[in-house]
Amino acid sequence: MVDSLERRRLAYEAALLYYMEQQTMESIAKKMGLSRSTVSRLVASARDEGLVRITLHAPQEPAATTASRLSQLYGVSVTIVPVSQPTSEMRRLERVAAMAGAMVSDIVDDGATIGVAWGTTLSAVAERLVPKPLERATVVQLNGAANPGTTGIPFVGELMGQFSRAYGAKVASFPVPAFFDYATTRAALWRERSISAVREIGRNADLAVFGVGAFSAPVASHVYTAGYLSNNDVASLRNDGVVGDVCTVFVRADGSYADLEINSRASGPTPAELKKIPRRLCVVAGPAKATALIGVLRSGAVTDLVVDDECAARVLEESEHPWRSGPQGAGMGL
Repeated sequence: MVDSLERRRLAYEAALLYYMEQQTMESIAKKMGLSRSTVSRLVASARDEGLVRITLHAPQEPAATTASRLSQLYGVSVTIVPVSQPTSEMRRLERVAAMAGAMVSDIVDDGATIGVAWGTTLSAVAERLVPKPLERATVVQLNGAANPGTTGIPFVGELMGQFSRAYGAKVASFPVPAFFDYATTRAALWRERSISAVREIGRNADLAVFGVGAFSAPVASHVYTAGYLSNNDVASLRNDGVVGDVCTVFVRADGSYADLEINSRASGPTPAELKKIPRRLCVVAGPAKATALIGVLRSGAVTDLVVDDECAARVLEESEHPWRSGPQGAGMGL
């Protein structure tokens, strides 16, 4: 039985021969000692998992494209993933995650430190990383995951383990709550040497990878469905104009966050702290996250964005014509 790593290696080899050397399926099958149907499936899986990226340039001025317009609006590098319709929201997430997984592997190199937030989207990305053994690489957990009902270790541990296995990296875990009960407790714990050391690794990361949380989405954000917030918390956040979160730090539609009380108890890096990391890859799937993504983009937390085409179009529409987007454009209708 071929394991996942070996299957990806075979898929990469088949795709290399097919796309770069322009060999036929028959010649590839003979060279690799496989059947033609197996080679066809390997090439298809290489596309689906992001090992192959095909770029189409529409016959129009680059400045007119959604990606370039978003880039101009927010000063970020934008990669838009086309998703055929009709599709399920899970399939949409898988396509975006496959592109992001390939991009992470393109970015990281020997000695890299990768800061990773947790969540539904990042779990999908972790499953689709393209293996790239590195020397002296480190993957560090950016925000705590414990809540009153769970340590968060099984969920986050597997996510971090997937990053570690993909790059041969050592892991720096961050065993603290996602949200502390009291800001004073957080301040005291931040002074502990073991916790301070992990936070220092995160602050010196070369790349941060994170998603965007939203109150409601077809593929639910983990922080809103796994016991991290009470109903009163959610109601309070809505009343404060919060549209979503990045690394469990909540933001409004205008990108503001500093005066929100819950953020004084949050364990994740603020957008200002994230901005000290050279590359910040944000991964978002689904138009339901458009308003939350606008808030995160306005906070300055992002340098690189991977997003599906429908969400990108919604973000552009709400950004350029907020009066057309109804309650969501005002940041209150998540």
